[in-house]
Amino acid sequence: MGRLLKILFFAFIVRPIVVIVLGLNLRGKQNLPQAGPAMIAANHNSHLDTLVLMSLYPLSKIHRVRPVAAADYFLKNRFLSWFAFNCIGIIPINRTGRQRKSELFAGCHQALDQGEILILFPEGSRGNPEELSELKRGIYHIVHDRTDTRVTPVMMHGLGRALPRGEALLVPFNCDVIIGNELPDAETAEQLVNGIKESFLELQKYCITCWQA
Repeated sequence: MGRLLKILFFAFIVRPIVVIVLGLNLRGKQNLPQAGPAMIAANHNSHLDTLVLMSLYPLSKIHRVRPVAAADYFLKNRFLSWFAFNCIGIIPINRTGRQRKSELFAGCHQALDQGEILILFPEGSRGNPEELSELKRGIYHIVHDRTDTRVTPVMMHGLGRALPRGEALLVPFNCDVIIGNELPDAETAEQLVNGIKESFLELQKYCITCWQA
């Protein structure tokens, strides 16, 4: 049932919005991982980030793409929780800092073990529109013990203006989605975080909307 709802939601609501309302400058789509275990690390300015990224996948694969999302936000009421699980397929993560890492990332490891593709936002939360916030180390804690999972960086720009934080009304705005190559293995958290940040800044050079600001 959840798989069908997810397909219908993206086929009849998300994709028409992405195609008709948002003007998308898409580069590097061939770099998107098509099978898991795999991770996508993207910058985060808007709730649209997740929906646009997932809409790039064929409907036949969309149930294999799982965004990691804040439990305190998406599970705060019954309706939002139902929507997040059944239409988006989130993996909730506790941001209180009260859990051991093995517990905190258990859902992520389970999904990767099942061959799924995770979407993570290393900034942790939506920041100011089109501004890159400090990156956190959560991705490293997931991948450093796995030899089967690679990280693909994605830089998005413009979506923070199309649907800014705290706003419910979508504003038509040109947007960029630039997908980079898989990152090499990192020996330390600092090395991985620096590699992701350097990739974001390099991919940002191909964002057309940066020059329209």
